[in-house]
Amino acid sequence: MVTVVGVRFKKAGKIYYFSPDNLNIKKYDNIIVETARGVEFGKCVIAPKAISESNIVSPLKNVLRVATEEDIKKHNENKEKESEAFKVCIEKIQQHDLKMKLIDVEYTFDNNKVIFYFTADGRVDFRELVKDLASIFRTRIELRQIGVRDEAKMVGGLGPCGRTMCCSTFLGDFVPVSIKMAKEQNLSLNPTKISGMCGRLMCCLNYEQDTYERIRKKLPKVGSIVDTSYGQGEVTSNSVVKEMIKVKIRVKDGEDVIKDISIHDVHMISGGFEGNINEDEIKIDIEAEDEDIIKHLFNED
Repeated sequence: MVTVVGVRFKKAGKIYYFSPDNLNIKKYDNIIVETARGVEFGKCVIAPKAISESNIVSPLKNVLRVATEEDIKKHNENKEKESEAFKVCIEKIQQHDLKMKLIDVEYTFDNNKVIFYFTADGRVDFRELVKDLASIFRTRIELRQIGVRDEAKMVGGLGPCGRTMCCSTFLGDFVPVSIKMAKEQNLSLNPTKISGMCGRLMCCLNYEQDTYERIRKKLPKVGSIVDTSYGQGEVTSNSVVKEMIKVKIRVKDGEDVIKDISIHDVHMISGGFEGNINEDEIKIDIEAEDEDIIKHLFNED
């Protein structure tokens, strides 16, 4: 077992493990750490704890110190410089007429590098731009192309639900999301209704997927014959959310009645369970003009 602390460098960013190196570090302390990029300013989000060596990436780097007032002041100054660098880079992009969109600028804590994050539809020849920026800032310059999901995470905003986007508030990593999840959750397969602000499938489709998969394995398909306390009947509809089915049962006088019954109170006689859906059989509800949306929707960054 190895003692580590969990550190974030950005809000809702990925958590990295570092060795506390016998320092008295508490949760939410600002700390200075050594990284592959150099010395960085971060926040401890996981207090010192012991974990298995298989869960860490070797070599485990050390926390250098708990941030001092001078460190915090320097960090705030870097944030101010990032705003100025953003404006300068925008002007240079326009001068060079480059087809790229600047998203964010980041100074390393020791000012040894300035990183410019951008999006673009394809490859961009930014060699002249780098030369201009290097002559202005007199330090190492890195231009890093990111995807639309990363752009949404950095920029933030409100999602279709009206709440602040998950990726910019608490999601450390993006999780794989598929159109099959929307289908199994009985959502509309209209791309405009299941895609987020980034244009990709909404991350929240993954939140309840395990529960849906578990329930669907016990959910009789429509048309199945089941045995109930009222007698045998045919399933006419089902609901994953309620864990209920509607069963058409023929009573003694020859009339059919519909009963709402829990899936836990029926026994399968013939038919089958919903189970998982084959993605190849899914038909997307789109209009002809939405074809471009579909192409982007299935592209994972």
